[in-house]
Amino acid sequence: MATSFGLMALVRRNDRILKSAFGGAVVYALTIAAVSPSLTATAADAAATSAVVLTLRPSIAALAPAAQAQSPLTKVRAVLNRPSYASYQREKHCLATAIYFEARGESAKGQKAVAEVILARTRTPGRPRSICGVVYEGSKRRTGCQFSFTCDRISDRVRNQIAWNRAQRIAGAVMRTGGRVNPVAGGATFYHADYVKPGWATRMVKVASIGTHIFYRPKRGRYL
Repeated sequence: MATSFGLMALVRRNDRILKSAFGGAVVYALTIAAVSPSLTATAADAAATSAVVLTLRPSIAALAPAAQAQSPLTKVRAVLNRPSYASYQREKHCLATAIYFEARGESAKGQKAVAEVILARTRTPGRPRSICGVVYEGSKRRTGCQFSFTCDRISDRVRNQIAWNRAQRIAGAVMRTGGRVNPVAGGATFYHADYVKPGWATRMVKVASIGTHIFYRPKRGRYL
């Protein structure tokens, strides 16, 4: 009887263990089943969000150029740059005009020398500060013009396009360097053709002779 009682107790104890294990398995299965739909939905939402972002990106990129074109900074910059560029073009035109009418028959070196004289005058006390001012100084008077083509009453019409293009190139090059890089006129602020003998030349220092032009600068400490 003692043996039978021991076997029954063992069976009952194992039965309780099995029931506990079975109950735990059921709870675990129900928990997994409940959590799985949420995980699936979260993954689906993330995928959908990524798809929306990827879809919107091209639209934003496409709108960027339009927004940039309407930027007020672009307009302000253009307005600020326009006067300085127009001034540069006007000064270059005056310099090229002087080169063309004063020295179009000279070599490139001779034309560069004339341009250097004009730029040197813009830095001379008592002279106009702009290229156009120097070129047309005194042109409103019957006498006193500094460059003969400005007061000879002959039309300043360009008839040789090749010579004009060359004068423009030389004018631009001299303006970029201020006439101070590889100078050829020796700092001259005056010149004249070799077939004339102006009275002022005797009061000057001769610094160069290029082509048909002779170049001078005032004696030290003097400005004319």
